[in-house]
Amino acid sequence: MERKLLMKGKVKEAYDLGDRLEFQFTDNISVFDKIIPSTIPFKGETLCREGVYWFERAGRMGIKSHFLEYLPPAGMLCKRAKIIPSTEITPQSRDYLIPLEWICRWYVAGSLLDRVRSGEITARDLGFPSGHSISAGEILPEPFLEVSTKLESTDRLLKKEEALAISGLSPQEYEQAREIVLRIDEDINRSVSSRGLIHVDGKKELAFDADREIMVVDVYGTADEDRFWDKKSYDEGELVDLSKEYVRQYYRQTGYKDRLYQAREEGRAEPAIPSLPDDVVEETSRIYIKLFEMITGEKFKPIR
Repeated sequence: MERKLLMKGKVKEAYDLGDRLEFQFTDNISVFDKIIPSTIPFKGETLCREGVYWFERAGRMGIKSHFLEYLPPAGMLCKRAKIIPSTEITPQSRDYLIPLEWICRWYVAGSLLDRVRSGEITARDLGFPSGHSISAGEILPEPFLEVSTKLESTDRLLKKEEALAISGLSPQEYEQAREIVLRIDEDINRSVSSRGLIHVDGKKELAFDADREIMVVDVYGTADEDRFWDKKSYDEGELVDLSKEYVRQYYRQTGYKDRLYQAREEGRAEPAIPSLPDDVVEETSRIYIKLFEMITGEKFKPIR
């Protein structure tokens, strides 16, 4: 069967195999929506194997996914779901990507912290008592699950009514989707906590299969898709974000991030992102390998 490039993303490529897709995880790395002109050794392989690890766990939990087969070292074979415009989705539609992204948060971090500080989200919205003073890194009383658009040019958060309207989900299917996302996250939390990690937040994508049963698609629980903190540092009062936060900090320290965002704000041409120094590349690779081992509990041995 002919293998045709379907999509070339910032760090992942998808190939059309008819009723199936082949995903290849590259060693590319991106920050601030810019692809860095440096590759990180073993990054693609670690991310792919993390994805396979979670899909296999989901299968043992009775949760369907699009995953079919691991293609060493950095590829996977998956079922293909159609992409249907929201205006054409009906309650009878089958075998399609549900045009929603599910974001589940367990701690106050990232954009959630920004919205708390701006007053957009209150303590009561997050399950805290009214008037509670929320701090960065605080554990939430209950998981905070949000839904955003998936196929629009810019993601936007949705209320339940709009999510139902654009996705074709019934209220019962919406609750089923929420339950699947929460079950997966609870499994991630239990699994990684024993290996010194805190699972802070992450996103999931879902689809309907040919029988209109929900399946998990794309990947999740990886160093790029989810946020993980070092548990020992957290217990000592420090938030240490594992994954590519190390690279983001490098570009903050060099001043590149400020120059980039100022150019965007002023509508000027964006400055090209510089390559990473060799020592930063080596340390970033080490971080991805270490995180693979902490996520999966396996010693990393390159397959390539």
